[in-house]
Amino acid sequence: MSLNNDLAFSVVVPVLNEEPNLQELYYRLSNVLDSLCHNEDFKPTDYEIIFVDDGSTDNSWHIIKTIHDQDKRVKGLNFAKNFGHHIAITAGLDCSKGRIVILMDGDLQDPPEEIPKLYSRFKEGYDLVYGIRQERHDPFLKKVTSTLFWYALRKFSRVNMPQNQTMLRILSRRLVDVMKGMREYARFVHGMMAWPGFKSSTVEVNHNPRTKGKSKYNISKLFKLAFHAITAFSIVPLRLATYFGLFTAVISLTTGIYFIYRKIFIGIPLLGYASVIVSVFFIGGIQLMMLGIFGEYLGRTYQEVQKRPLYILNEFLR
Repeated sequence: MSLNNDLAFSVVVPVLNEEPNLQELYYRLSNVLDSLCHNEDFKPTDYEIIFVDDGSTDNSWHIIKTIHDQDKRVKGLNFAKNFGHHIAITAGLDCSKGRIVILMDGDLQDPPEEIPKLYSRFKEGYDLVYGIRQERHDPFLKKVTSTLFWYALRKFSRVNMPQNQTMLRILSRRLVDVMKGMREYARFVHGMMAWPGFKSSTVEVNHNPRTKGKSKYNISKLFKLAFHAITAFSIVPLRLATYFGLFTAVISLTTGIYFIYRKIFIGIPLLGYASVIVSVFFIGGIQLMMLGIFGEYLGRTYQEVQKRPLYILNEFLR
C-alpha cells in the first residue's frame, strides 16, 4: 500500500470490543490533536485517527463508521476475523500517512491528554518515545505477571525494551517505514520497534484504571505473548537443549558413580526401582519439553514459508 506522507499526525488505535469507550476516546483524542495542530501552526485537517477493528463481536465497528461519517479525519479498518493485537497495529501502520505516528490502545487507560508530553520529547530529535506508567492501576496478579513478562523479555531477547511501557508512544516516519518492511508472520511490535536501534527516549505518563469494558490480556494470554516474544527475538530456548542435556548427563554420571561406589566399596545394593523410574521420567520430561521448543520454531518457519497475508480486510473507511 503506497501512501504519501502528507499529514502531520497519524494516530493508530487497535480496537477489540471497546464499544463503551470509542465515543469518549474520539472526543478526547480529537480535542488533543486539534490543540496540538493549532499550537504547531498545522492545519486543522493535518491529522488522521485510524481505528483498526480486530474482529470485534460488539457494536464497535458500527460506532467507528458513525464517527467516520461525522469526521472524515477518522479512518477505519475492519478485519475479516480476529488476527491479534499486534497484527492490528501493523495494519494501522501500513495505511498511516502521517510524518509522526502515535500509537495507543482504545481502553482509555492511557489518557490522550498525555500525548503533548510525548510530542515535546519527540521534537528533541528522537525516533521513538515511549510512555512509561508512573503508577499501574491494575490488579495485583496482573502487575506481578507483567513484571515477570518484561524481565523474561529483557533477559532473553537481546533487544532493549524499557519496563512498564504503555502502548502510548510516538514513532518517526523513518521508523514506521522500517517496520513496514518487516513482514514476518510472528509479530511482536514492541521488539520490532526497538530492534532497529534508533534513538529513543521515555516519558512518564499517567495510567488510569479501566472503567469500561474488560481487559483483553489474562494470565494465559500474557504467558503465550511472553513465549511468542522470546521465540521471535531469541534462539536462547533452542540452546536450552544443550544446557539441559549437559545437566542431565552430569547428574546421571554422578548418580551412577555413587551407586557403583556403594555397591563395590560399601556393599550396599541398590534396592527397588524408584530411583530408576524417577530418572526415566525426569529425562523424558526434559526431552518432551525440548521437542516442544523445537516444534515451536519449526512451526514458525512453516508459517513464514506459507507467505499468507498478515490480515484480511472486510472494509476500509478512507
